[in-house]
Amino acid sequence: MTQESPLRAAGPADVATIVAFMEPFNAEIDVPFDVAVGARLVREFLANPALGRLWLIERQGRAVGYVALAFGWSFEYRGRDGIVDELYVEPAARRRGLARAAVGALLAEAAAEGLCAVHLEVERDSDPAERLYRSLGFAGNDRQLLTRRLR
Repeated sequence: MTQESPLRAAGPADVATIVAFMEPFNAEIDVPFDVAVGARLVREFLANPALGRLWLIERQGRAVGYVALAFGWSFEYRGRDGIVDELYVEPAARRRGLARAAVGALLAEAAAEGLCAVHLEVERDSDPAERLYRSLGFAGNDRQLLTRRLR
């Protein structure tokens, strides 16, 4: 028997719900957050399917988080790839297997979309998250992600 996916594709009516999750997510990782900018970015992302996919994570019919998969292209990985740009489950719903189920469902969706690889970032001091991701088949390499903001 397969487990039902906790993912529900987000739509325009879900912008406020996603933004409400983005605020505590960004606070947890010490990233400044502006509600108006967050809402604009979610609307823009949802309006352009070429950018990726955005889902609400639900438990018993109630949204308890969200996950975003942004599409890219990689010569190394031989085609379209994606990065789990954000994954958040509210604290009261953690430690119940939701993140594991959400990432598993996301990987199935990514494969169905024809992606060749999925990447993600994990905080260096987040052992539980790193254990989860490694148990789902994610592996590190001898490279590190470096970023330069352009705006």
